[in-house]
Amino acid sequence: MKLCSACLLGVNCRYSGDTKPNKKVIALLKKETLIPVCPEQLGGLATPRDPSQIKDGRVFAIDGTDVTDAFKKGAEETLKIAKMYGITEAILKQRSPSCGYGKVYDGTFSKTVTKGIGVTAALLEEQGIRIQTEEDL
Repeated sequence: MKLCSACLLGVNCRYSGDTKPNKKVIALLKKETLIPVCPEQLGGLATPRDPSQIKDGRVFAIDGTDVTDAFKKGAEETLKIAKMYGITEAILKQRSPSCGYGKVYDGTFSKTVTKGIGVTAALLEEQGIRIQTEEDL
């Protein structure tokens, strides 16, 4: 059993209100139990919502609004779900300010990718949960 970014399973929960279904993740669902989560929704953010990126250790929406607290709340709620199910692994959406692992956008909203980790991915990793992205499958 693994946690999985809900958008990778076809749930319309991304900032734009759409989804990013991943064929490899959906195929894995036929073999394993994947628990879908969207940390941003769990943190109280609406769908659709303004795109957000990490800059200087905080998360900002494109209009400059600091949404760090919502991202932290979503990470904490995701961790609660992981603990509830005894989760030790997660498949998360690369480049997301919540779920990105190894790559995130640089905070300039210029589509520039840099090394980094999303708020939820960082918390889960800190708690010993193994993270992989859809790109690792």
